[in-house]
Amino acid sequence: MEVDEKKAHPPYMLIWGVLAVLMLGKVLISMLIGLKWLAVLLLVIVSFTSALLVAFYYMHLRFEPKKLWLLAAVPIPLILIFIFTVMQEFTQR
Repeated sequence: MEVDEKKAHPPYMLIWGVLAVLMLGKVLISMLIGLKWLAVLLLVIVSFTSALLVAFYYMHLRFEPKKLWLLAAVPIPLILIFIFTVMQEFTQR
């Protein structure tokens, strides 16, 4: 039985390093960016990227059939509504 390239183990340590750098980036963004709306926008983008990495590699969605991706994609419209609500809250102040 041959090992399929698609079933190879993901680079967990590399992903962990990228997540650590993204976390450090979030700390720096919150400390250095003076404009609240820009800081929130950047933090949301970095957090979304982190969440995608965790879902794809640690939850193994990258290696699952596309039908299973539909279950993971269902909450995305709700997340977008939440993000726009938070952004609107910061722009009104």
